[in-house]
Amino acid sequence: MTTAFKGTPVQTSGELPAVGTQAPAFDLVGADLAPVTSADLAGRRLVLNIFPSVDTGVCATSVRKFNELASTLDNTTVVCVSKDLPFAAARFCGAEGLENIVVGSDFRGTFADDFGVLQLEGPLKGLLARAVVVVDADGTVLYEQLVPEITTEPDYDAAVAALS
Repeated sequence: MTTAFKGTPVQTSGELPAVGTQAPAFDLVGADLAPVTSADLAGRRLVLNIFPSVDTGVCATSVRKFNELASTLDNTTVVCVSKDLPFAAARFCGAEGLENIVVGSDFRGTFADDFGVLQLEGPLKGLLARAVVVVDADGTVLYEQLVPEITTEPDYDAAVAALS
């Protein structure tokens, strides 16, 4: 798939999982260095907020916004996924007082390729593209969005509406 960074096309490593299919299993590293896995979250609805780095303005905004939304969603875990080291995510969430989300680092995993979100070119090559994947409690993808311009926020309303 293709997204863009400041108007310049950026190819990603694949396709997001399609609506109606089973989401790929994942194994991420949490802020406390403990595993964050799809198996551990089984039976819960998931909102996967996928982004390049919490150290950029738009990414930080999306993490804050999904933290706010997470408090209103029943049986739902919001997992904020990037290739940031777990220490960066812990620092950011601690400084911001964000407690309604789970952070997961893909710094040593296969999430990027499994979900097709690895940026293959451009200035952010090697980081994740901005995307959202919403998964039902049975693991079925309800919604997916590869944000067309990495420097813009995802469609929060559509992601939440997919859980209705």
